[in-house]
Amino acid sequence: MNSLTVRMARSSARHPWRAIVGWLVFVALCLGVGSAVGTNSARTADYRVGEAGRAEALAAEGGLERRSAEQVLISARSGALDERASAAAAEDLTARMERLPDVADVAAPVRSADGRTLLVEVALKGEERDAKDKVDALTAQTAAVQELHPGLLLEETGSPSISKGVDAQRSADLALSEKITLPVTLLTLLVVFGSLTMAAVPLLLALSSIAAAVGLSMVASHLSPDAGVGTNVILMIGLAVGVDYTLFHLKREREERARGGGRLSAEALVELAAATSGRAVVVSGLAVVASTATLYLASDVIFSSLATGTVVVVLVAVASSLTALPALLTVLGRRAERRTARRTARGKPARRTRGGGGRLWTALLRPAARHPLATLCGSVLALLALVVPLAGLHITEMSRDTHSRDIPAMRVYDRLNDTFPERRVTHQVVVRADASRAVQVTGALRDLAERAEADPLFTGASRPRTSADHRTSTLELNVGHLGDSDEAYASLDLLRDTYLPATVGLIPGAEYGVSGDVARYTDYPAHQNGKLPLVLGALLLVTFLMTLYAFRSVVLGLIGVVLNLLSAAAALGLLVLVFQGTWAEGLLDFTSTGSIGSRVPLFLFVILFGLSMDYQVFVVSRIREAVLAGTPTRQAVLDGIRGSASVVTSAAVVMTTVFVSFVFLHIIEMKQIGFVLAAAVLLDAFVVRILVLPSAMLLLGERTWWPVRPAAPAPQGRTAPERAAVDVR
Repeated sequence: MNSLTVRMARSSARHPWRAIVGWLVFVALCLGVGSAVGTNSARTADYRVGEAGRAEALAAEGGLERRSAEQVLISARSGALDERASAAAAEDLTARMERLPDVADVAAPVRSADGRTLLVEVALKGEERDAKDKVDALTAQTAAVQELHPGLLLEETGSPSISKGVDAQRSADLALSEKITLPVTLLTLLVVFGSLTMAAVPLLLALSSIAAAVGLSMVASHLSPDAGVGTNVILMIGLAVGVDYTLFHLKREREERARGGGRLSAEALVELAAATSGRAVVVSGLAVVASTATLYLASDVIFSSLATGTVVVVLVAVASSLTALPALLTVLGRRAERRTARRTARGKPARRTRGGGGRLWTALLRPAARHPLATLCGSVLALLALVVPLAGLHITEMSRDTHSRDIPAMRVYDRLNDTFPERRVTHQVVVRADASRAVQVTGALRDLAERAEADPLFTGASRPRTSADHRTSTLELNVGHLGDSDEAYASLDLLRDTYLPATVGLIPGAEYGVSGDVARYTDYPAHQNGKLPLVLGALLLVTFLMTLYAFRSVVLGLIGVVLNLLSAAAALGLLVLVFQGTWAEGLLDFTSTGSIGSRVPLFLFVILFGLSMDYQVFVVSRIREAVLAGTPTRQAVLDGIRGSASVVTSAAVVMTTVFVSFVFLHIIEMKQIGFVLAAAVLLDAFVVRILVLPSAMLLLGERTWWPVRPAAPAPQGRTAPERAAVDVR
């Protein structure tokens, strides 16, 4: 019994209180160190991809980058706008804003075409990513001017205030998610174990793992910057895998306790569970980590942040299952032994511990057992039917226009677009050339502006600006269409493909590009689509190798890859069916954009492949144990799946609860992620692992283990934990 999992479990079981205190100290230390070093947040430059990113970098080098800005609308509360009163309010607002240290410039007031609204634009200094932290000072001045001019209505919006509103809404949504998830998870575990104490163990360990992971992620952010989504993914994945890993271990311990009939001590049961389920948890955790690490290949700060959060929380969850969990099981086991001894002394029978598969799973397995070929074909065809909508998949970057209108700044943003339609979209053209060609570049930009002004897609242009070293020049072009409209994208294509090559493109040695919101919305999905084959290829390879490592079977490795692809594609097809149409808008409380967020497919494939390994490893490990004990493969498949079905189902219910809670969030991309992960887990647990996998293994028989069939049974004469430890090595 020399495996690492058994040695760690034995140490924790012999000194349980030392292990428990050690775990709590570890969690506190992680939080303390993380709080001390703080979070290294991603900067604006970290998000730059594609042509838009290159253009922004050129502009930043020349000191001509676009600044974050807030817009204040001044209108009458009723009737016509008083010109003198509105001008006085605008003058007062301008003077107040200019005195703020974070304000770079306040533009001259602009009156709307209908004369009913005055616009004051305030540009901010510093990083675009930091602008939301400076909004409060601006809104305070806007509120002060509002008090002095009660007859007018002053409303503020802009990217910084919208970002701040989105953050506040996300925090409220996550709080709601926790209120839904924790009670349902506890109730599920209570049904599984029939004991509040045993049900609380997985939940408490998961929450402590999340706390430790949050602290460690702060430290990790100094190696890979946090894009602001790390904590979200730690909460989502941490609760799911933390409960699952503990659940796998607990269920096995209870099964062995029931099988032993009280003959095994608490320490022996802990070692036995560590030798079987403990190893499965370690392999599953490593599979999730390896799969998630492929996200780093996307060369994107958001995916890197998601990967870091997932890797950290999974490793911490595995560590808790190897240290704190055996200690807790020993403490609870000893208490149960004392309680049993007291009952026996009083002449009462010992309470039975539930275990086994049950009639329900025997019934669910009956189709695969009796008609494996028909069950396999029917299940695969059903999954392929869900894949069909994937042919119409339309991926876009979720723009500012998709945010919830419950955010006050978004409602003002809509009024800004309605009142000043000519300012809805701004493209920034950036050109860098030798300083000696500055005059030539300026002339080319003026030519470009003239061409744009003659085009109905554009509504105006700024004057060209040139950097102090005369090497960089910029020009801003306005478009009178919303950022997610076909016209806005058409104007970008026209600029890049026609107008720029015909003007600044003729200047020898000139570098140029177009940035702006629409350019970002275009380049980011293109960047992800370009990285998808690399990430997906690495993901398939990792899945195959991890399965090969776990079971020494090429056949099972190939089956794992195919089944994961099939369930992920089916879940993504279901997502397209629900979110690209409008029929489910009222049911799930969203407004369809006719597209899927650009980050969703890649995130789905990577996370699902990792999480599917939980079920794959746990289920096949039980089957392999039976084969090692001399059971024929057919019977081992049925016994193994029947014996693991209840815990896999419980784990799936917990995961689904976590993911479904994200469907209640306002952010459309988070809704899509929550929905597709929940759908994928349900398909994987109830279709793939109950119908497809057993059917395939029953049809393959002994060929399942090719090229190396599991070794012969371990020699007799060992203790039960020792036999199990030998069996799983």
